[in-house]
Amino acid sequence: MPRSQSAASPPRSIVVIPARYASTRLPRKMLLRETGKTLLQHTYEAACAARKPTSVIVATDHPEIAREVERFHGDFVMTSADCASGTDRVAEVAHKMPRAEILVNVQGDEPEMNPENIDRVIALLEQSPNCGMATLATPIRSAEQLANPACVKVVFGDDGQALYFSRSPIPFVRDPNPAQPFNDPQLFYQHLGIYAYRRDTLLEVAKMPPSSLEQAEKLEQLRMLQSGGTILVASVEHSASGIDTPADYAAFVARRRAAG
Repeated sequence: MPRSQSAASPPRSIVVIPARYASTRLPRKMLLRETGKTLLQHTYEAACAARKPTSVIVATDHPEIAREVERFHGDFVMTSADCASGTDRVAEVAHKMPRAEILVNVQGDEPEMNPENIDRVIALLEQSPNCGMATLATPIRSAEQLANPACVKVVFGDDGQALYFSRSPIPFVRDPNPAQPFNDPQLFYQHLGIYAYRRDTLLEVAKMPPSSLEQAEKLEQLRMLQSGGTILVASVEHSASGIDTPADYAAFVARRRAAG
């Protein structure tokens, strides 16, 4: 149970921020603080600005991360060191908070997360009571971004249901028109790494073994699709950039300083 959260009144919708201590490309990135605040605190404060969630909780297995959350007076839950993914950490929080109905997985390395995007992904599930999972996408702006395997692409139907996620450029345009502006009309969407789950769906997904498509693409969300589940997708204009490398962090620090 997180600090300052009463057992008698768990929240209906909560944000969970999985926070690992180790990072191969950017060591201890959650605790970097060149802006005066740690990367984790920036993400936590962005999530707290969303209107729909009643609580924001950091899920971590490392005492240094927990101490940092205590320092900025946030809430946290200690999770198992055996968690293989952020989804597993969010599922552990779901086990500890059995009355939470919707749990939103926000990556800890997204300090510029738009709070409205959190509200939007929760609203998708509120409006579709028979669906268990939702996420967001944003139009891809360049051919270079489309070709980059680090940019995960998604295609979805007119009903907003995801058809497939891939690191490859999808859909494939067989007969491109060189005179046509890129992505006009809009065909190409980048998947944003934010998920909202109904509690029961989250616990079911966490129990499933990795699927063959998931293992091939290294994309967890394909486990849900391959098992026959539904993922709702909404398009939003604003997309935050995750911090994965020293260059990403330097650019973030520069943006913060320029903003005053």
